[in-house]
Amino acid sequence: MPITLTSLEPYEDEAGNRVESSGSGQHGTVKIVIRGKNNRVVVAPGAMVSRLQLTFDANNGTFYLGANPRQSWTDYNVRIAEDSTVRIGDGVTTTTTVLISAVEGTTVAVGNDVMFASGNQLRGDDGHPIFDIRTGLRVNPARDITVGDHVWMGREAVALGGADIGRGSVIGFRSLVKGRIPNNVIAAGTPARVLRRDIAWERPHLGFVKPYYKPDASTVTKSAYWDLTEDEGDAAPRIIKRSLAGRVRARATRMLGGTGR
Repeated sequence: MPITLTSLEPYEDEAGNRVESSGSGQHGTVKIVIRGKNNRVVVAPGAMVSRLQLTFDANNGTFYLGANPRQSWTDYNVRIAEDSTVRIGDGVTTTTTVLISAVEGTTVAVGNDVMFASGNQLRGDDGHPIFDIRTGLRVNPARDITVGDHVWMGREAVALGGADIGRGSVIGFRSLVKGRIPNNVIAAGTPARVLRRDIAWERPHLGFVKPYYKPDASTVTKSAYWDLTEDEGDAAPRIIKRSLAGRVRARATRMLGGTGR
């Protein structure tokens, strides 16, 4: 029988499922459904959610919810399956519900100070397997998603498995991100491509935050994210993400207690 929790208060059961929370944040409607074992929810002090629908479909899942120093309500619908992780950084804001899915040992990571508009989704998987008829191999493996710090996801923008969005970037209206987007760019389209480099964006709204005309950077307080766009060759080496087969081998090694050598 699934376990259903309706708060983010500390919790632990005999199956190893637990909620780690100081209880110092503000939490609206919460529904956590747990169907497996050894699943973990970590809630940072000062976290705020207006609504959280969180489902653990299997075992060894982790959900981390960061602090919200902006005192802004957030709204998430999250599904986490076997060996998978979803991490939400500090100071993230949402306008409406953000849908997030992670399965098959993948990680969906959202950085700090990310701004979601309306109708956004982060889907590391397609929900159902697709196979090559000749080889029998999967053609749509689940993959990690990374959204860097201070990224603005425009209305109905979606990130699919393999998306890796650099910090300080803007993803345009109804765009579909499938791969690497550099830092401090505007990217849009299906699939998203870079339209402009060397940009920075700030949170003050054009309509109701003074001054009501903002023709240049003197009208805003600059954040720490004003960086020139790095070419891929200039960027620091990136972690190579494991394939589905690699994640399966790692799981088998853990279950057998071996070294994997």
